Amino acid sequence: MTNRDKVTVRFTANFESNLTLIETFWAENEHPQGFDRLLDELGETVVPNLERFPGMGRPFLKSQAESVEALAKLEKIESRIAKLDSKGELREYVMDEYLVLYAALKSAVYLLAIKHQKQLAFDFT
Repeated sequence: MTNRDKVTVRFTANFESNLTLIETFWAENEHPQGFDRLLDELGETVVPNLERFPGMGRPFLKSQAESVEALAKLEKIESRIAKLDSKGELREYVMDEYLVLYAALKSAVYLLAIKHQKQLAFDFT
């Protein structure tokens, strides 16, 4: 794959909101380096990997929804992605401590949400 094969990685407003909450958590626990490590990993590893290999994350919609509410949200997200790109996929990138939910479309990769692996669900506002 050459550089011209790279796709653009974009942060959504929800993803940025999740980052703000994570930053607040680390600041309140007097450990701002935790947030700095996260930003470093996103910028140095996650974004470059997704630019070159947007399909590298595990398929998110293949996981079982454990509630009616979760199933409804997944179906809504799947429908929105299908409207944007019939071959678009919702995928999950596994980091050391965090999980990133993203939409892989032919035009770009959209980072939708990020959560710590100990959280039960992604936060969508």
